[in-house]
Amino acid sequence: MADLGTKKARLLLILGGIFITNAVVAELIGVKIFSLENTLGLAPANIRLFGDFLLDFNLTAGVILWPVVFITTDIINEYYGKKGVRYITFLTVGLIVYVFMIIAIVTSLSPAGFWLDINRTDATGNPFNIDYAYNKIFRQGLGIIVGSLIAFLLGQLLDVFVFQKLRKYTGPKMIWLRATGSTLISQILDSFVVLFIAFYIFGNPPWPFKQVLAVGIINYIYKFAIAIILTPLLYLGHNLIDNYLGKEAAHRMAEEAARESEKMI
Repeated sequence: MADLGTKKARLLLILGGIFITNAVVAELIGVKIFSLENTLGLAPANIRLFGDFLLDFNLTAGVILWPVVFITTDIINEYYGKKGVRYITFLTVGLIVYVFMIIAIVTSLSPAGFWLDINRTDATGNPFNIDYAYNKIFRQGLGIIVGSLIAFLLGQLLDVFVFQKLRKYTGPKMIWLRATGSTLISQILDSFVVLFIAFYIFGNPPWPFKQVLAVGIINYIYKFAIAIILTPLLYLGHNLIDNYLGKEAAHRMAEEAARESEKMI
């Protein structure tokens, strides 16, 4: 039977794997924009903001997976503290950069002629360039890549800071407050930074600042709602970990993580 040290290492490996996998996949699928209303069979929201913009919930597909990242962040934060979250975050950023570098190399390779011939028409018989489609799907603009990475990094660092500040006052109780509260605050930064960098600074043409604010507000409304809805999953995760480590060991581990986090800047 595994000792506590082995269990802690395995748990971090599992949580880190979930965190990194969902973050990387979210970046890859984020190029698709989907309609939340149409997906749910609802009428468009048609929310008017700043008098000029009539907006619906048209969201990047990455929002499906980012909530998993947020929940995993809070669980790692609880049991491994700031050090654990920062380690996983910086590792993830490095791996995402690596993934985009590989994509840049692969999409620049010359396609084989027979590959183009096999896939020269789509299901309806229309001409179809599979290499062009492949490159369009996997390549993302520099602004989007830079914006999403900076927003992710800043959001994670703010999340871990707020989480530990709230835990200082709540102690081991009120998991929902420190977890959901830190997510809601950090996502304000995340929702606007990526848009500001990708479309206000790197946009061609650049978005008006009012449009950045309007779209950012729509994105944050969605993230706010999802953070509240998924709170029960956070308690489920804590219960699973308590059962795996043992309640006393899990509590001791969380307290040690909180004390170590207080020592860090």
